[in-house]
Amino acid sequence: MIIENNKNEVTKSIAEELQKIENYIEQALYYARSNTVEKDYYIRKVKLKEIVNESIKKNKNVLIQEKILIDIHNLDLEVRTDNKWIVFILNQIIANSIKYKSQDRKLQLEIYAKQGIENVILYIKDNGIAIKEGEITKVFEKGFTGTNGRLSNKKSTGIGLYLCKKLCDKLGIAIEIDSVFGEGTKVKLIFPQNSYTNF
Repeated sequence: MIIENNKNEVTKSIAEELQKIENYIEQALYYARSNTVEKDYYIRKVKLKEIVNESIKKNKNVLIQEKILIDIHNLDLEVRTDNKWIVFILNQIIANSIKYKSQDRKLQLEIYAKQGIENVILYIKDNGIAIKEGEITKVFEKGFTGTNGRLSNKKSTGIGLYLCKKLCDKLGIAIEIDSVFGEGTKVKLIFPQNSYTNF
């Protein structure tokens, strides 16, 4: 409330740091619960637009602070999943896009979905610095920070994408990453038409 009622450059910076702390705490809690997902999930039909809007709302302060351009479209599709866990996964992906944005251009996020024959694919695309070709196969490994994590001074933990993969596996969702170094990254969340859980 103090920050909301006293908006200036200092309080904006404090709000951004508080958001980072909240994200790290949330990451730690989800990591602790990741082996017992069956005790804390509810699979239902949900519109992708609801999931994405919830994630954008959760990250709105940093998105506004960083003046990030967001293009959201084609999200009127339904998937069967746990809303809370998918929002967490999206938050990790968006946080990575922000963390590894290019210093040479304004960050642009594009989030959209496509209906496949047997699945629905949610795309999260950015124009950040991206992942080096030789490291793309390692990004889901626990503790892997890569060149970007070591050189960017962003205090990378190497846990975010590891957790995303682990939770996606539990929820029966595939996660894939395509990246062109210096151009951007595209993350795909692939929801089977008959989603299942793997507990």
